[in-house]
Amino acid sequence: MKILVADKFPEQYIDKLKSLSTGVDYNPKLGASELADAVGDANVLIVRSTIVNERCISHSKELSLIIRAGAGVNNIDLKAASAKGIYVANCPGKNSIAVAELAMGLILAIDRKIPDNVVDFRGKKWNKALYSKADGLFGKKLGVVGTGKIGFELIKRAQSFGIEVYAWSRSLTPEAAELIGVHFCKTIEVLIDACDIVSVHLALKPETRGIISKDIIGRMKPGTIFINTARAEVVDEDALIEAVEAGTIKAGLDVFIDEPEQKDGEFSSKLQGIKNIYVTHHIGASTDQAQNAVAEDAVDIVREYMQEGRVRNWVNRSKASEAEWQLIVRHYDKPGVLANVLAVLKEGDINVQELENVIFDGNIAACCTMQLDARPTDGMLEEIRSRTDEVISAMLISV
Repeated sequence: MKILVADKFPEQYIDKLKSLSTGVDYNPKLGASELADAVGDANVLIVRSTIVNERCISHSKELSLIIRAGAGVNNIDLKAASAKGIYVANCPGKNSIAVAELAMGLILAIDRKIPDNVVDFRGKKWNKALYSKADGLFGKKLGVVGTGKIGFELIKRAQSFGIEVYAWSRSLTPEAAELIGVHFCKTIEVLIDACDIVSVHLALKPETRGIISKDIIGRMKPGTIFINTARAEVVDEDALIEAVEAGTIKAGLDVFIDEPEQKDGEFSSKLQGIKNIYVTHHIGASTDQAQNAVAEDAVDIVREYMQEGRVRNWVNRSKASEAEWQLIVRHYDKPGVLANVLAVLKEGDINVQELENVIFDGNIAACCTMQLDARPTDGMLEEIRSRTDEVISAMLISV
């Protein structure tokens, strides 16, 4: 099995991949435009932020698994991968602490104007009067939008600073909020109205795209610190810029629209030169601790796939099957049994959408569960059951 790693990956984990396969190609500087030609006959592709577009997927000859060494998979064309039967997997939760640390760092940096302090010092300017006017964080109210693993880690860190935390998430309940010691907010609007600091930790989905809208930004208190270490597209960036330029709020961003795809080099952004916006280089997950944890998880996914044929953290599996019938066949574990059952279903033009076959202890009997898009006739069921030397029983259930 050939593996292409098209992003920066810790060397010790490249070695672990090489212990699984002799065909490991490590090329961390590949971009989207080069990936289509580089993927070749690789069976597994591992990326971090590199874009895996439709052209790359259609050009691949043997690709069967794409692993995002991180949580979000918005840099991978899931529709194209699904259409070609390519698994997409991710490594969620492994970089939560690193992202939460950066979010906390941005909050501190904005409150104390740390980057501006450094710039002035390096420019041989001394401006202690200006930089002595920080508010301080103790007793402030932080609103955490999204209480997944990253949001939870930020909550713990903020609480240790004596910050009062408010939280909103589509899945958060008042009971869960009480358990983690935060104020439950029924809506984002309630959270915004209450808080001095707002930090976003949402995955990018159709329902979260633009969720921090112009109206939401307009509700923020004067002087609010806004942090986004999630995805740029969850925020109306133009509205954010307008509010910062008006002096209403301050912002710390690790993500932004039109972020450069290349790993280094010059670029221009409309965020450059705007006072009171601090931007980092999409480095939320970029600590050695986080990258090692993510890499370990990615290697484990490859190992399981190669040795067991199973894909953990499979993200492009169909959420809802159109199957209306379930056929459960208990049978003897020997060659040709399932082929004969499937032949009967094929004769009836019935599609098996999902199939799972498990073996009982002793390797004598097995059970196969099939999700069907149509009901087999009684005659078809009788034909399957009549093979008594192969089939123990066949039961049809409406789902």
